[in-house]
Amino acid sequence: MNKCALLPVFLASFIFHIQTVLAQEFTQVASLKVTTLSTMLASRGIGEWGYAALIEVDGKKILFDTGNRPETVLQNAKDLDIDLSDVEDVILSHNHGDHTGGLIYLREALRKQNPKALSRVHVGKGIFSERANSKNSIWQTRDKLIALGSEFIVYDEPTEIFPGVWLTGQVPRIHAEKNWSGRGQIATHSGLIEDNIPEDLSLVIDTDDGFVLVSGCGHAGIINTMEHITAHIHPGKITTAIGGFHLVSASDEHLAWTAKKLQGFGLEQMIGAHCTGIDALYTLRGHLNSDRKHMVVGSVGDEFTLKNGVKAGFIAH
Repeated sequence: MNKCALLPVFLASFIFHIQTVLAQEFTQVASLKVTTLSTMLASRGIGEWGYAALIEVDGKKILFDTGNRPETVLQNAKDLDIDLSDVEDVILSHNHGDHTGGLIYLREALRKQNPKALSRVHVGKGIFSERANSKNSIWQTRDKLIALGSEFIVYDEPTEIFPGVWLTGQVPRIHAEKNWSGRGQIATHSGLIEDNIPEDLSLVIDTDDGFVLVSGCGHAGIINTMEHITAHIHPGKITTAIGGFHLVSASDEHLAWTAKKLQGFGLEQMIGAHCTGIDALYTLRGHLNSDRKHMVVGSVGDEFTLKNGVKAGFIAH
């Protein structure tokens, strides 16, 4: 047989092999729903300075952060007719109280219905570091939760916690997206160092349409985080970003730079809640030539699904 005639057969076989390898290595989720349970704006429920979201992915429920005040998340869930008693996994994006404040209250309340509710707490390495000039309330939270039967699982690198569902672990600060206060310090054996919130981690869901990123505050920087995802999970588009991204104080120049980078990742949809900043969200929307259907300010009760995309709360629509 002519060698040229064999080429299409070889290419077809090679492509099939590559597709098979990729399918074996990376799992894409089939269903996903993200519901905001704590942020400042609220059409239904209670608004507060904090963040929390319920992640429902392929039949699994995960609580991402727990808001600020003890009762907010549970009350908002009730107002939205959401049952949290079957949520056994909770992710804490970092140690700040506006993301961890509801955890003990939720564990105590929900374990009456389900002893395993919020019994697995996923955190980034560094969350228990000794903060030199601020009170690290996460220590008290940890001790109380352990007494209540919960366990802490610590991550320092990207880890697939469920099929197609990843945690970033610690994110290197390659770009100067310095979006923490600069006043905090961490006590180490060799002295005090700047507290840049080293434990900051995000949730990443791998879908057929691209990655969905869920962030609490994004202290590591949204672009640093996205580059970390594509370098260490797998290359691909990051089509959706949900949560807090701490751009509230970003300059116009920094927002323009951020938007250009986001465009390179293929970002199509965004729910900018909590510390993202209202004006910052609108500025990014303008740079990305997006609209109020695809890029919105986050509010309690808003949703994202793979089928329908962003469903904004009335106040933010």
